[in-house]
Amino acid sequence: MNEQDEESVDLDVNREAVPAKQEGRGVSEEERAKDLSLVEASKNGDRQAFGKLVERYQRRVYALAFGILRQREDAWDVAQEAFVKAYRNLDRFEGNAAFYTWLYRIAYNLSIDTLREKSRRDSVGFQETRKIEEAMERQGTQPSGDPDETAQRKELASVLEAAMAKLSEKHRAIIVLREIEGLSYEEMAEVLGISKGTVMSRLFHARQNLQALLMPYVNQGENVPANLRVAVQGV
Repeated sequence: MNEQDEESVDLDVNREAVPAKQEGRGVSEEERAKDLSLVEASKNGDRQAFGKLVERYQRRVYALAFGILRQREDAWDVAQEAFVKAYRNLDRFEGNAAFYTWLYRIAYNLSIDTLREKSRRDSVGFQETRKIEEAMERQGTQPSGDPDETAQRKELASVLEAAMAKLSEKHRAIIVLREIEGLSYEEMAEVLGISKGTVMSRLFHARQNLQALLMPYVNQGENVPANLRVAVQGV
């Protein structure tokens, strides 16, 4: 790719777009092919092509970074840096893997580097908590306008946030990649740079740890969603 002024390429993550709920999970073969086409166009100097890749993956990159870092501003910075780094290194992307797994790996590594550099972090709300709740409940119910149900949902979101914050960065990352992003074991192995067997083992232990952290809430709660109770207690 020819050297260009990066400010002339749309690399800014749209903060207003990120909190919205994502539609679908994973990436189809058609979308992968479109990604490769956009990458090739970017390599040939098409500035708008990479902007389309930013638009396509900005929410997911942010969600991954935030799932690890637990800090909104840090996640914004990592998302921005991930796209800049990807743009600078497009010539190194040969297309053997999907573009988004290559991009996720850049974001994952930057998140881990940032986490290791920071000694203290403030806690913030996790914008994607509802997706974890959906993954654990395995049901697609929509929130109602009932005040009691709204309060219960907020309480559950707070409990999930606290539980996620207590997981190690590796376990948080693999929960986000699987339960929020819906990546396959093979894709997670590519992103994390580990074997498929290690992915399966790490995910198993991450889920066990998350269940253990949620157990006190489930045991004492009177209005815990039935499917969440089954997911945690196994009964």
